[in-house]
Amino acid sequence: MTRIIQGFRAQGTAYLFLLPCLVILGALLSVPLYKVVEYSLYDNVIVERNPTFVGLQNYRDLLTDGAYWSASLNTILFTIGSVVGHIIVGTGLALLVNSDINRHAQTLFRSLLILPWIFTAVVVALNWQLLLNPFGVVNYALGQLGLIDEPLDWLGDPALAMWSLLVISTWRGYPFIMVSFLSGLQSIPQELYEAAEIDGAGFFAKFWHVTIPQLKPVIYGVALLDLIWTFQLFPLVWLTTGGGPGRATEVLSTMTFRFAFVDFEFSKAATAAVSILVISAAFTILYLRNETRKI
Repeated sequence: MTRIIQGFRAQGTAYLFLLPCLVILGALLSVPLYKVVEYSLYDNVIVERNPTFVGLQNYRDLLTDGAYWSASLNTILFTIGSVVGHIIVGTGLALLVNSDINRHAQTLFRSLLILPWIFTAVVVALNWQLLLNPFGVVNYALGQLGLIDEPLDWLGDPALAMWSLLVISTWRGYPFIMVSFLSGLQSIPQELYEAAEIDGAGFFAKFWHVTIPQLKPVIYGVALLDLIWTFQLFPLVWLTTGGGPGRATEVLSTMTFRFAFVDFEFSKAATAAVSILVISAAFTILYLRNETRKI
């Protein structure tokens, strides 16, 4: 009993020091969250001086809005496509920079390949707009190679905009996966690869039967975290295509912004934000459960 009391006192002291920070963070998180949920229950707050309480009517209107389901589908396609692209490119580059090559070259490659993660969304969006411009470098290079007869409007054509956005998102997000997998690769015992080589396993057999099983916990956790981030990604989409052309690349985050600061329908924006929050919270719970199993 005495040990329990002493342990409680020791932990209580630690939490006492953390209390001011926890109170501030709690207020900064809970108050905006409460206001967003409250706004979603009224008829166009902020714009109206005396908004009317409408209950769940905004949610019913949103769920019957075809534009919302179109944005939801785009969000799913963009999220899944980006995460898959991040994992494929990140895994390949992690294997590359983890290979047994010259140490100076290895350091150079690692430094260069991490650059997309350092750039802000504004820099990435502006540079890719220049590259994918009808008169940009990409169209010029493809024309010189004879792959296209006339310049393509990569970000302005509804049939190409989402694919172009996925390429941009993959380029921007792969460094996080690469670094995470690289740390996992370096923790795999070399004895496992040596044993596989003795059994006659080649590169792909070692990758499938040694690397993937050893990286499985890392892959699951990192993929969930990337899923959470990408699902609510806003700056890159808005600054690159603005959700256009038309609504070809409209995702839930850009729709929420458009409701609030273009149409000035803040209640609709709050309702859409709550729907994003609910889905993100579900992914977050899965991620936290996965991390708890590792402890």
